Amino acid sequence: MSLLRYTIVVLGIAALTFALAWAVALRRADAPTRWAAAFGGALAVANTLVAHALVQWSNRRSTNAFLGAVLGGMVGRMVLLLAAVVAGIITLGLPRLPLAFSLLSYFVLFLVMELTILHRRTTTPAVPSGAGGTGR
Repeated sequence: MSLLRYTIVVLGIAALTFALAWAVALRRADAPTRWAAAFGGALAVANTLVAHALVQWSNRRSTNAFLGAVLGGMVGRMVLLLAAVVAGIITLGLPRLPLAFSLLSYFVLFLVMELTILHRRTTTPAVPSGAGGTGR
């Protein structure tokens, strides 16, 4: 899946689920709670888009480049997410629980989506013996 298509899908899912959360609970919440939920969702969206961009970049490169981009990118993204969460809590005064709940919920949703896409991309149909195919 291209980065543009992935971005559209991720933003669509984020918008729909945030609208659902708004209808169910957020419209009755105070402003800091709403901002915390939005901030957590935005961090998760940025995280998954960067992760997908790194996978796209490393797709046709060597296994070492792929692992370096994925694992190194994971460490870098974790550090940046931690810094952003701390900044949101300390600098912006966002409440901890709604921020953590929103970030974790979206993170898990997008992680499952990304792993499903990667699995589909790397899984090739088996070539029957004698069919003349070389596989992958």
